Amino acid sequence: MQAASHLPIDRAAIAATERLIRPFIRHTPMIRIDAGDLGIAGERLALKLEFLQHTGSFKPRGAFANLLTRNAPDAGVVAASGGNHGAAVAYAAMRLGLKATIFVPTVASPTKIERIRGYGAELIVGGERYADALAASEEFAARSGALVVHAYDQPETLLGQGSVGLEIEADMPQIDTLFVAAGGGGLIGGIAAWYEGRIRILAVEPELAPTLHDALAAGRPIDALAGGIAADSLAPRQVGTLMFPIAQRFVERVVLVSDAEIRDAQQRLWSALRVVAEPGGAAALAALTSRRYRPAPGERIAVVLCGANTTAVDFGSL
Repeated sequence: MQAASHLPIDRAAIAATERLIRPFIRHTPMIRIDAGDLGIAGERLALKLEFLQHTGSFKPRGAFANLLTRNAPDAGVVAASGGNHGAAVAYAAMRLGLKATIFVPTVASPTKIERIRGYGAELIVGGERYADALAASEEFAARSGALVVHAYDQPETLLGQGSVGLEIEADMPQIDTLFVAAGGGGLIGGIAAWYEGRIRILAVEPELAPTLHDALAAGRPIDALAGGIAADSLAPRQVGTLMFPIAQRFVERVVLVSDAEIRDAQQRLWSALRVVAEPGGAAALAALTSRRYRPAPGERIAVVLCGANTTAVDFGSL
């Protein structure tokens, strides 16, 4: 885990970070749909299409926040990732003319590995889970002096990801409840810090990777299961120490969903909207499609679809 920082993680800092990274990221759209199209009760549903971000996930926001505010040495930057963060750091480094070294576990999807290589980073694949890649990246940083860009437990990362919340509020200020997938917690931590309890924020995690769920139950980050179909994006060993107190204050609760329910949410997105989401990107929607959460009458709900790096559709076969 990263050392504690005095850099504030609040609305003012998120707004300042958003202004800094704005030239390098996309303000991704929100759409309103008929909830019934996805088999969800209720009428009001909005989707934040964050998978349309550069590299196919929300991660470039935090990557650019780091690289635009911290000085990288000649050794460049280093990151450990299940795939999406690595692609984002590689992309940001490419845009800013920096060297990047990315460590990913063997569970990383071929799509994400291909993206990282495509952005010109040096890629090292090894270990079974994110925690293994993280340990290897830390050894490399100690040896080389490269700047570590943590996937979630870094103030700049949280501030960058918080810009998703800023955009949601700017585009649809009237929502009551927001569903966000949680892994290490950078995305939901940043969004929760932006809203500061002004709307209901619910985290969604796979049953086989209940990292935030278990931490909230224990009152502190603890080791949790790290498996399931979203293991390359939602299965760190522990949530971040920086996001945890934010989650304690501003995340109402965690909804756990099964792998089968995540697959079902992916299928519904494709069938109804022709949206291809990776498992981690569809997990937040699975809380609704599985009926693990049942909206109240008139409840205005939004869901962040946060990633689409998958080969679920083979266009070569069409």
